[in-house]
Amino acid sequence: MEKISLIVLLILALVFTFIAIYIGRIFGISSSNPVKKDPYECGIETKGVTWVQFNIGYYLFALLFLIFDVEIVFLYPLAVALKTVGPIAFYEILFFSLILFMGLLYAYKKKALSWM
Repeated sequence: MEKISLIVLLILALVFTFIAIYIGRIFGISSSNPVKKDPYECGIETKGVTWVQFNIGYYLFALLFLIFDVEIVFLYPLAVALKTVGPIAFYEILFFSLILFMGLLYAYKKKALSWM
């Protein structure tokens, strides 16, 4: 019974999504002019080339920062309540940190942290 409800929910979600997209296309006002395709810089005209391709290293560095930032968000409450949750939680924290450290080693090995 649970599988049927999940399938029905998935089908309804897809149907409502497509209906919303098509209603927007049918009733929406669309106009095409060159100003729409200009990059917006706080109302100031841009100088030089505006479509600059960034190095993939910046994105990888940002993702790694995000991963370890989220790690701190999860570790802080457990560190505060460590005495009340017991030693099992401490081992879970160590295991979680070990997994993230292995990911950091992998990123370092693949040279995702180097800028050049």
